[in-house]
Amino acid sequence: MSVSLDTLYTAETPEGIALALRPAGIVARFYAFLIDIGVRTALLFAAMIVLGILGKFGGALVLIIFFALEWFYPVFFELALGGATPGKRAMGLRVVMDSGLPVTPAASLTRNLLRAADFLPVAYGFGLIAMLTRADFKRIGDLAAGTLVVYARAVSLHGPLPDVPAHAPARSLSPREQAAVIAWAGRSSRITEARLAELALLAAPVTGAAGARRGETDSLLAVAQWLLGKR
Repeated sequence: MSVSLDTLYTAETPEGIALALRPAGIVARFYAFLIDIGVRTALLFAAMIVLGILGKFGGALVLIIFFALEWFYPVFFELALGGATPGKRAMGLRVVMDSGLPVTPAASLTRNLLRAADFLPVAYGFGLIAMLTRADFKRIGDLAAGTLVVYARAVSLHGPLPDVPAHAPARSLSPREQAAVIAWAGRSSRITEARLAELALLAAPVTGAAGARRGETDSLLAVAQWLLGKR
């Protein structure tokens, strides 16, 4: 059986909701960067053509537009279009806070202004070093702003539950306990049988099962099916 390797970043929102995020690596971000350069260049040339008829005044406006595109183009799109510039959107990426929540104006401004530090000493040298030495691929701007560039597609930590007959729990469960049982069952195909049984043993008061580990596991899986509405 082949096992795919993956890098996941798990964030917890203030409400206690766990989010699984997949940080974007250097290659995807580089392609997004190239696309954004193309978009900015096209906008700048369009401005030069339109404003060229205004002479020196038009040239001054072009310089202002160049400054705005260089420093505020990413901020505008990250705040207006779900945390993604056109390049990031084309590559299926977006910028979020470390908590997984949408990027804030202050964080977006910070991460993009610090591109100057990432660029040093040349060709984004410091930024590349920072990304290559971290599992979450953060550059200096991301570290300062508390942001993360991730794939926009949601990551599922839970798989389908094993098909076992449903059984009611031995006692009533709080919402938090119900969520824990369902989360455990959803991971049953991703962890070893020994670890699965070890965790099921902790829930013996819920299932009323005792004895063989396989029996404890099956009993808790049955409770999970019951909680999901299978009768």
